[in-house]
Amino acid sequence: MHIHLSAADSSYERSLSHIVPLFYENPRVTFSAEPDPGADLNIALDASEDESRIVVRATLAKRALIPAAAGESSAGAEGAPPSPERDVRHETSVPAAAPYEERRKLLKRTMSRALVDVLQRETGIVQPWGVLTGVRPTKLMHDGLRRGVEREEVRRALREDYLVSDAKIALMERIVERQLRALPDLYDLRKEVSVYIGIPFCPTKCAYCTFPAYDINGRQGSVNGFLHGLHHEIRVIGKWLRDHDVKVTTIYYGGGTPTSITAEEMDALYAEMAASFPDLGTVREITVEAGRPDTITPEKLAVLNKWNIDRISINPQSYIQETLDLIGRHHSVEETIEKFHLSRGMGMTNINMDLIIGLPGEGPEQFRHTLAETDKLLPESLTVHTLSFKRASEMTQHRGEAKYKVATREEIGEMMDEAVRWTDRRGYAPYYLYRQKNILGNLENVGYSFPGMESLYNILIIEEMQSIVGLGCGATSKWVDPVTGAITRLANPKEPKAYIDTYEKYIDDKLEALEKWNESRRQA
Repeated sequence: MHIHLSAADSSYERSLSHIVPLFYENPRVTFSAEPDPGADLNIALDASEDESRIVVRATLAKRALIPAAAGESSAGAEGAPPSPERDVRHETSVPAAAPYEERRKLLKRTMSRALVDVLQRETGIVQPWGVLTGVRPTKLMHDGLRRGVEREEVRRALREDYLVSDAKIALMERIVERQLRALPDLYDLRKEVSVYIGIPFCPTKCAYCTFPAYDINGRQGSVNGFLHGLHHEIRVIGKWLRDHDVKVTTIYYGGGTPTSITAEEMDALYAEMAASFPDLGTVREITVEAGRPDTITPEKLAVLNKWNIDRISINPQSYIQETLDLIGRHHSVEETIEKFHLSRGMGMTNINMDLIIGLPGEGPEQFRHTLAETDKLLPESLTVHTLSFKRASEMTQHRGEAKYKVATREEIGEMMDEAVRWTDRRGYAPYYLYRQKNILGNLENVGYSFPGMESLYNILIIEEMQSIVGLGCGATSKWVDPVTGAITRLANPKEPKAYIDTYEKYIDDKLEALEKWNESRRQA
């Protein structure tokens, strides 16, 4: 389906174009200042503004066919100019003396709201997240609370300015309250940092994955070279943190699969961590993703015990064997269960598991089976993901093929509702949430946990309340200015060889960024 958006200001093309696929499956979206008579739908967004208000009118028109002349087939008749069929108007008040950038944000939000409204009326599909297409909707609620805005005013803004449904507002509020119980000093952690360490290797690459994940088999040279660079990076950055008296709040080993390397390599890496980072005993949480059950061994669990690391992830994704085979996870359902019990028996007291709604070939019946199997294990925390078609993944490249057929929007919603009911009945509560582009059903990923078992790192990274120093392959450092909250990023190379060749340069860049961050920290 061809949908054309027309607006005078082309700078809004990207954000407005992202809204249309929420309503239509794989539409062709074009944008210009004028309508396109050949498009199936034309949506014109006309904006006007004065000192006190912004008004946007959204007009939707369908292509009308010109009747064929006598003796001619009507098939292939040229499209006539579109005729208006739906018309909505949205208005936003502008604060007195609002700066230019604030006015631009308000105009963009008003245009988005008008576009969502007119498409909801046309399709009958209600978007529970309204105009929000970003990753971190809960940041809006945190921002209001930090500024001392009354809760009812925050709710009103989400409902009226962003068109968020009451159900999603209630979910956001529940999550924010849980986060503030888990981290009462959440708003005061800008002077500390957390550390993310990326290990870029996996036994195989899953069909839906776009993380830095390279087949560890046959790449020992890359592994050795990568680990040499990573040890050096930890050593240099750790010394800087010690020298500048910077506390580390949490440490998170991700990837890839950090347990893809050998037990001996893990032991040496954690020894480097303990020797380099300041006062490891005050770090509130250390997590190691052991997401692939086929990488977990008694020897590796013994290493985790040695370094007092008891929070790990073991990720089944699904308890349907055919699904695991299809998406490239070369382990069995039985192995997931076996490795969970092995980990529990060897002292892992805080285990997270990930499940994915909407994997190819799975509907509500299969997801209920996965929940029933999870019921037998009851990990301390559980993240329920909704499948996202990430641009570079194998699954996205073959989207539409029978092999990767996925559930309908209605089925996705049914499975999400089932997850909400199941977690609630078993005493789990939501504690973090994030969204992705091209996520099925335009829904969300939600982390649940038993009380007191939340992942502190997940809260910090999602809410962007603290700087994250990224070390290793594919690791992005995210600097949150201690005074202004402004965010800047610095990404390490994703590919092991590129990392091996350039890690010293990226260490220098990181040290420079840390110095700037520390200057602001002294002023805070």
